[in-house]
Amino acid sequence: MHISGYKIPSNQGQAIWRNIYCNCQLLLLWLRVTVFLQTLSSLHNGALFTAALRGALRPQGFCIEQWLSSNTADGMVILDAAERIVSLGFKDLGYEYVVLDDCWSAGRNSSGYLIADSEKFPNGIAHLADKVHELGLKIGIYSSAGRWTCARYEGSLGYEEKDAALWASWGIDYLKYDNCYNEGEEGTPKLSFDRYNAMFKALNATGRPMLYSLCNWGVDGPWNFAPTIANSWRTTGDLSNVWDRDDVNCPCSELDGLDCKTPGYKCSIMNVLNKAVYYPSKAIPGAWNDLDMLQVGNGGLTDDESIAHMSLWAALKSPLLMTNVMTKIDPPTLSILQNPAVLAVSQDPLASTPVRQWRYFVDDVDENGKGEIQMYSGPLSGGDQLVLLLNAGSKAREMNATLVDIFWESGAKGTAKQVKQHWDVYDLWANRMSNEDAAAIINGTFTGPSPYNLTAMGGAHEVYSRPLPSNSKVLMGSKVGSVQPSGTVTAYVRPHGVAMLRLRATDKKDEL
Repeated sequence: MHISGYKIPSNQGQAIWRNIYCNCQLLLLWLRVTVFLQTLSSLHNGALFTAALRGALRPQGFCIEQWLSSNTADGMVILDAAERIVSLGFKDLGYEYVVLDDCWSAGRNSSGYLIADSEKFPNGIAHLADKVHELGLKIGIYSSAGRWTCARYEGSLGYEEKDAALWASWGIDYLKYDNCYNEGEEGTPKLSFDRYNAMFKALNATGRPMLYSLCNWGVDGPWNFAPTIANSWRTTGDLSNVWDRDDVNCPCSELDGLDCKTPGYKCSIMNVLNKAVYYPSKAIPGAWNDLDMLQVGNGGLTDDESIAHMSLWAALKSPLLMTNVMTKIDPPTLSILQNPAVLAVSQDPLASTPVRQWRYFVDDVDENGKGEIQMYSGPLSGGDQLVLLLNAGSKAREMNATLVDIFWESGAKGTAKQVKQHWDVYDLWANRMSNEDAAAIINGTFTGPSPYNLTAMGGAHEVYSRPLPSNSKVLMGSKVGSVQPSGTVTAYVRPHGVAMLRLRATDKKDEL
């Protein structure tokens, strides 16, 4: 088989600081358009928030980040992004949340309630929420479990009940909750838990279901305390559009990633990946490790690197939040983000996170002195198996994975019953949308029904939750080979690329 790899001062001083901060190119207004495919059902703690928002499907989504001046960011910008989610077909793939990030408020009123910036949102955020809901989408908002947000706007520490009640009255469906200016309330899991649990309780008290996303950068090991109170939690410092490079701004290596005191930012894709592999079992239905937002379409990555990035984040069940500028989206970016075969893995009903089975360093290092290969595998619903062969070296190579290694979690040293079976192998990137079709979608000239319109198939939630037919190239990719009992899966993988494969038992019959 041959498979191509895919690849605080005074009020016046504070106002000046804010103006400088929010007009700089690095952190102005963050517009997040976050899309999640799940209606999460209840887990074990029984609170309203949990009952409404937990379930089998992952927080897989779409997020646009636009760097905007505080003077130009307004509700119309957000609505424009929401409309493009619909018109470009993302909504038909299940994307539904539009999340406004930092820099949206103008302080608090005399009663202690947050005030939306009237210049940016002249009709108010409740009006904006209504408009987003009219598009069939949902809306989210941002705050921080600290005195200030990261852009030094009012945070929610100590104001949890007021802020949660306000957001509920506006019709908010999602909260991204950051970790800036937390007044030292971190350093032990209990300190961080108490701070984030206060908002969890406040959200539940409103009676309105709101998806709760912790953005605490992996501080104090949230994978140990967050599953009972949140739908997702960040595991590391901020991700950047760099494949694999050491950066002083991201000082923690994978060796100290589980106890990182300075998470930082500008962390490379491989840095974050190699930290996340140590706790796949911490994710449970409705509560997921968040490896941070996708960098696809932001420049800095090759096409192979972008595909590998998308594949691994989807496989590891991380929220898939896009951060590119929607108005500048190009065909390759669209085709990567709109691959239903990959999204089906992210949303697989079994909700299992694959395990890295092996890792080897290679001699063909890149310009940053980095080079390694890895293999991941894990079960999918219906008895299928996911395999990813990652080539993080600088040369293309043939990569092999034995059935013994692929099914190691089911039985060591070849004792798993699956090793004795025949398997068909499907390449999940073989039917990637062509650049021509993607360009036509972007330009509005695409004619005929889109083959990726899951609404026409019964809706994304329904499609991803039911058994996938073997002959569906949209959801299964293409069959590229087979493996005999005790055999080996082989793929040709380009530099910084991945082969993402679905194995299905040869004698398996499609369910009707």
